[in-house]
Amino acid sequence: MDNVNKTLYIPLYGKAYVSKRGILLHDPDAEAIWDAAGFSLKGKAASKWLAYNMGMRSAVFDNWLRANLTPDAVVLHLGCGLDSRCSRVACENQWYDVDFPAVIDERKHYFAQSDRYHMLGADLRSDWLRDIPTGGKALVVMEGVSMYLTGEERLDLLKKLTEHFSEVKLLLDAYTVFAAKATKYKNPINDVGVTEVYGFDDPRELEQGTGLRFAKEHDLIPESMISELPKREQGFFRLMFAGKMAKSIYRLYEYA
Repeated sequence: MDNVNKTLYIPLYGKAYVSKRGILLHDPDAEAIWDAAGFSLKGKAASKWLAYNMGMRSAVFDNWLRANLTPDAVVLHLGCGLDSRCSRVACENQWYDVDFPAVIDERKHYFAQSDRYHMLGADLRSDWLRDIPTGGKALVVMEGVSMYLTGEERLDLLKKLTEHFSEVKLLLDAYTVFAAKATKYKNPINDVGVTEVYGFDDPRELEQGTGLRFAKEHDLIPESMISELPKREQGFFRLMFAGKMAKSIYRLYEYA
């Protein structure tokens, strides 16, 4: 895998870490895959604080999906990495996990396709939607993806989604412009060799020619989830990840 693909091990570690401790989300697949993968993280990427943050982020995305699922919706998990979200959400919908071919090849060591669960190896900047039936309603999650796409690439991807489906609901996390610039100097993804990422400040920027409309901003760090952390660690975590400084770096947006 190239360096961008290797970033998938950071959230995988986080989900395995919190699952083993019985907080935030139950993810035995992440525990087993992390133990089997034998990937070594270093520096900030291996900190328990980032692990809490990654576990919390995944739980927020899971809850959004559960709240928006309807029987007729197709679920697209873009940039799925080695995530087991389909199992955690436990839905019976048609589900597509999409990531680079090298990542999907790795996924196939741990997950099996079925008549409802599909894995698609493709670059999101390519014509990958041709392999998915058109029309209908799509629920799309892009966790840890938008920052690796340029502004033009983001708009092109979202336009393709709205042209392919009759209805789209989307949840994505995003770096601010400040965060993207600062990444070259201080970011856990630097520890797996990534320094080039992209951000935006106005969520309505993604409305431009895409057919989507900004619906609302979500809380990436809900207080109810902070309360699941050990009491002696809650204050420091809140200071690091839930204050004004955190919002100047990282946001969570819903579109429809």
